[in-house]
Amino acid sequence: MARFPEAFPGTFAGTTDGFRILHVSTGNVCRSPITERLTRHALADRLGDPFTGGLIVESAGTWGHEGAAMETNAATVLADFGADSTGFIGRELLDEHVIRADLVLTATRDHRAQVVSMGHSAGLRTFTLKEFTRLVRAIDPATLPDPLDDGVVERARALVRAAAALRGWLLAPSPEADEVHDPYGAPLPFFRSIGDEIKEALDPVVTALTGVPAPGLPA
Repeated sequence: MARFPEAFPGTFAGTTDGFRILHVSTGNVCRSPITERLTRHALADRLGDPFTGGLIVESAGTWGHEGAAMETNAATVLADFGADSTGFIGRELLDEHVIRADLVLTATRDHRAQVVSMGHSAGLRTFTLKEFTRLVRAIDPATLPDPLDDGVVERARALVRAAAALRGWLLAPSPEADEVHDPYGAPLPFFRSIGDEIKEALDPVVTALTGVPAPGLPA
């Protein structure tokens, strides 16, 4: 099976109708594949499968293992959460990925700096995952477009603008607070701890994007 399609069914990659989320780590075989596939899984949980809301989710690595499969332990972590790892193929981060992305979420501050250094006016739409989570938690959902009236894409665009406006006012308690550490070569228990960190950071982001809480949680 080839890599997942560039967009979920019902979306058109590279058009203004969609909203593209790009997850970035180093090799694109551990952290960013986990984050990409957990994001897709969470969106399907919130909005149904197949998802047709216009959000497009992909990943790449700053030193990407082009054409590589994700690490076996990363696939195991995804299975733990019921997410699909099949068909994944690693990619090296290219200018075109950054140009097309509406939101770039990186594993670390160094990755964020590398994305921003590529240019393409990426600074206002590039965050570490945990940084974006912290900012999103501070945004009143009532100030965002209603996903039912205005669509998930318009809500997502407004969320990024609001997060960018807050960035200088809501600082991390420590530099480490915005980091997701690299589990490459580590045993499965460490991969699972990283998976738990990513899942915890993603849940409020997906809720803010969609306006739908995780199953079993109050609205």
